[in-house]
Amino acid sequence: MKKLLFILLAGIILSSCGSFRRTADCSLTEDQLKAEPFTTKDQGDECINEWNMKVNELRSKLQSVTENVTKLEGQIATEVAALKKCNDDLYALLGASEADVREFEQRLGKLEGQIREMQQLSNDALIERQADVRALEAELNQLRAIKISLLPQFYDRMIAAGRNIKGLYREKKRGGEYVVGTWAENRDCLWNISGKSEIYGDPFQWPKIWQGNTDQIRNPDIIHPGQRLMIPAPGPKTSDEMKAERRYWRKKRAAMSAESMPGTASATAPTTEVKPADKPAAEPSQKGK
Repeated sequence: MKKLLFILLAGIILSSCGSFRRTADCSLTEDQLKAEPFTTKDQGDECINEWNMKVNELRSKLQSVTENVTKLEGQIATEVAALKKCNDDLYALLGASEADVREFEQRLGKLEGQIREMQQLSNDALIERQADVRALEAELNQLRAIKISLLPQFYDRMIAAGRNIKGLYREKKRGGEYVVGTWAENRDCLWNISGKSEIYGDPFQWPKIWQGNTDQIRNPDIIHPGQRLMIPAPGPKTSDEMKAERRYWRKKRAAMSAESMPGTASATAPTTEVKPADKPAAEPSQKGK
């Protein structure tokens, strides 16, 4: 009997020791719990209660956040409605509709894009495209005449566009001035002047001087001592200069053909003429190439 009581008491003690082997750790992962499971039901219940409390706490926070979101959405809707009413009132004052505002914004955006493209050009390229710059300014002035340009979302952009267009203007470089000397002393003709190192260093550029001084030179074969010629900036001949040069040579060939016909009298050139197409003459006249 004593032996049976001893065995029963030992079993109770061992069971009690097993239940207090460790407290429940509810932060363990599923894999950790599988490797070292709870030894009693109380440990499992303890964790279940703890997790339920955390779930309820999170649900309470979610409800609070949801209520705040709903409240903010209501405030946003109110502000949007107020903004729309404000815009409608502004459009009414300007006599414009939303479609008109969208069309204006598209035109302004296109203009801004063209300005950005022009800003990427070099100074030399901008000099040749001053007509395009003036066209941009004309478009900007047209937009300024539209009352929609006074709206807050466009005002600063219009100011910036005007400032950027002004920054695109360039002046053509001028090559200076040349006073024509005599043929006897200076051998001055358009061909020789163009060939001077301080001018172009290239006699074939003589049409640039001719076309830059059409107010003084009607016939490029004739220039006079003392004339003050404007020398255009160096560079390739423009299309107008090349066209004028071709016309000159056509007339020159036609005149030479007429002179070669029998019975045709050839005219004597004035002593002050300069002929870019002929070789220098021996007499003291202003004849050049």
